[in-house]
Amino acid sequence: MYQGGELYQRPHVVYISGGQRSGKSGYAQRLARSLSDSPIYLATARHWDEDFERRIARHQADRGAEWTTIEEPRYLSQVDIAGRVVLVDCVTLWLTNIYSDLSFDADGALQEARREWQDVLLGSRAETLIVVSNEIGMSLHAADASSRAFVDLQGWVNQYISATADEAYLMVSGRAIRTLLTSEL
Repeated sequence: MYQGGELYQRPHVVYISGGQRSGKSGYAQRLARSLSDSPIYLATARHWDEDFERRIARHQADRGAEWTTIEEPRYLSQVDIAGRVVLVDCVTLWLTNIYSDLSFDADGALQEARREWQDVLLGSRAETLIVVSNEIGMSLHAADASSRAFVDLQGWVNQYISATADEAYLMVSGRAIRTLLTSEL
């Protein structure tokens, strides 16, 4: 593929979505370990509060010493992941960071997320990107305007990233269901 006159190889992208506690991260970690003895865990969570600290600690405990953990809450394209198998966990937290930093401007957050994802695809030179995201649009209707805007934003970004995927899975009760991609229709 050519970008700006330069030949590059786009990473193989595996997109994994599902509800909270659906088994997304565990499945993604097993997949990454099946592809590499030393994968990268690209963590997007910010250390917001004690609950997040506990969640981060639990995720770290789930991984072994063979993982290289890189924390980057917003600028994923700035991380050196060339030639590696990378698990990005997760889009929802990454998008939360962008949305919050842009004073809850959903349109601005959508534009930045799209740009940043394209930069990751075009510039990362990763071998494989395994991308975890929450499917939050299948639950209760959000109570306030900002939350509803975020649910919409998450849905749009999920569609955008999923459209770039070579494989896509929906996690349901710990089971991975392979989804058809547009090119397979």
